[in-house]
Amino acid sequence: MSGDGDNGGGIGGAAGDESRGDALRDRASRGDESRGEEPRGDEPKGGAGRAPAMEAVTGAEAVTVTEAVTVTEAGAGTEAATGTAARLQKLFEGHRLTPTQRRIAHCMVRRAADAPFLSSVELAELAGVSQPSVTRFAVALGFDGYPALRRHLREVAPAEKPGDTGSYNEYQQAVQAEIDNLRHLATALADPSPVIEAGRLFAASRPLPVLGLRAATAQAAGFTYFARKVHPDVRLLDEGGTMLADRVDAAVRAGASALLCFALPRHPREVVDALEYARTAGLTVVTVADSVFAPVAHHTDLLLPAPVGTGLAFDTACAPMLLGRVLLEAMCDALPDAQARLEEFDAKAAARGLFVE
Repeated sequence: MSGDGDNGGGIGGAAGDESRGDALRDRASRGDESRGEEPRGDEPKGGAGRAPAMEAVTGAEAVTVTEAVTVTEAGAGTEAATGTAARLQKLFEGHRLTPTQRRIAHCMVRRAADAPFLSSVELAELAGVSQPSVTRFAVALGFDGYPALRRHLREVAPAEKPGDTGSYNEYQQAVQAEIDNLRHLATALADPSPVIEAGRLFAASRPLPVLGLRAATAQAAGFTYFARKVHPDVRLLDEGGTMLADRVDAAVRAGASALLCFALPRHPREVVDALEYARTAGLTVVTVADSVFAPVAHHTDLLLPAPVGTGLAFDTACAPMLLGRVLLEAMCDALPDAQARLEEFDAKAAARGLFVE
C-alpha cells in the first residue's frame, strides 16, 4: 500500500490534483470531470443543430445513455422519488450522445440542483467544454436550443433552488448535500438486484482484486480491510504505474474472475486504462462511480452509481463509502462460510486482547 499522499503511482500531476479551485470560494469555475477526456475550446463554431467535423463520431463511439452504462439509478422514471437528478437521467436516456455531450450530461446530473439555473456559458465552464457544444447538446436532446432546455428543466424542477437558505453556512450546506446524496442512494437501492449480482461475482472470484487510485484509494482500502475478514483472498490495487497491469495479470493467473473498482473524480486516466486492460484479460468489472456518465462507464460491466458532494474544496464521498459497505453485505450473503469466518476472527481477537471494548 502506498505510503505517500499521492496514490496515483505513474499518473502525472501533483498530489493536489483533487483540489478543484484556486480559491475556496470560487465554486463556479471548478470542473467536475477528468480533464484528459476531451480537448476544450478548439471546437469550430457551427449551427446549433449541426455537429462540426471534430465532433463526428463512428457508430462505435456514439452510444446511447442506456448503452453507456449497465445499471442506472433505480426508480429513475419516478420523478417524485428521485428528484431533479432522476428527471435529468430520464431526459438523457435513449439519446445518442457524443463524448463531449456525455461530459455535459455528467456535469448536469452531478449539479442537478443548479442545472435549471445555469447559463450556457456557466454550464460550459463547469463541464470543461465550449459554449457551442452546450447548444448542440440541447439540440441533440430535441430542443430548439439551450434556453428551451433550461425552460423545460425549470418547469419540472422546484420553483426555487434547493438549499437557498440563509440559515445554513457553507459547511452545513455541504452536509445537507451529502444527506441528499444518501437519500438518492437509498432510492437507487430500491432495486437490490444489481448489488446482489455484484456480491455473487465477488464471492465467486478467488482472488478478488479491488482497484482504487488517488481520491478513491480510501474507498478501496476500506472495502478490502473488511472483505478480508470473510473472503479468502482480496488484493488491494492502490498503486498505479507499470506494475498495475502486472498485478491484474497475477490475479487472473491465480483464478480471479471479477474486479471491483472505486472510481471518483477527478478520474485518473490510468484507472480507465486499467479497467480496459482488466476486461481484455477476462475479468468482469464492477465499478462504484460518482455518476452513470463517468468516464469509466464504457469500461465497466456493472456500474453502480453513488453521487459525491462538490460543495467543498475537496469532494465528499459518503455515498460511495456506504455503497461499498452495502456491497460487503451482499458478498457476505453470497459466501456460505462468512458467518463462521467472522466468529473465528472474533474468538481470536478476544484471545489476543485485540480490542479494548
